[in-house]
Amino acid sequence: MSAPTTPEAVVDLLGLVAYGELLAFDRMAADARLAPDLRRRAALSEMAAAEIGNYRRLSDWLTALGATPDDVMAPYVEPLQAYHDSTEPKDWLEAVTKAYVGDAITDDFLGEIADRLDEPYRRLVRDVLHESRYADFAAGEIRAAIETDPRVANRLSMWARRLVGEALSQAGRVAAADRGALTALIAQDGTDVPATFRRLTAKHTARMAAVGLNN
Repeated sequence: MSAPTTPEAVVDLLGLVAYGELLAFDRMAADARLAPDLRRRAALSEMAAAEIGNYRRLSDWLTALGATPDDVMAPYVEPLQAYHDSTEPKDWLEAVTKAYVGDAITDDFLGEIADRLDEPYRRLVRDVLHESRYADFAAGEIRAAIETDPRVANRLSMWARRLVGEALSQAGRVAAADRGALTALIAQDGTDVPATFRRLTAKHTARMAAVGLNN
């Protein structure tokens, strides 16, 4: 592994993403119980196993960097858990919409931060975030539900807007939990923050339209 130019930021970002993967496993396992049939339940359970694989990969890298994964993840436990507690889905369609919309905008934001890292860390985070099987699966479920009953689109669109609002609040809580390294990483090289959020918004808008949801 090559030595990173910003080792504290690398460790903090890997810790943040690692805890996100651990939470993703927990949530997918819970969402699987909402599945309307065994086929969907099995599919989600397999994806949950993949999230644990991602967590283990990040944990191993943190250990190799001389960090203790539990300690690095600890500052992010409360803000990330607060987001998921405030957006607990009531049914299957809310669960898959949360995966498709809420998780994606968070991954987009983390990807923007990861692009400021040296290799191989940038590629490591990008590889983990680009595990898109759940998003693709969720998109198919949303499209099928809207095709069956177009009225579903309004309910899920409202839910999606709430998810985005909570995700942005989550970003603020994560920033407050950060010890400074990630904040410095985001701001390095005169980063145009408004341009970053315009990119995130454009991706979100396209994602909503792709499955028949309204912004």
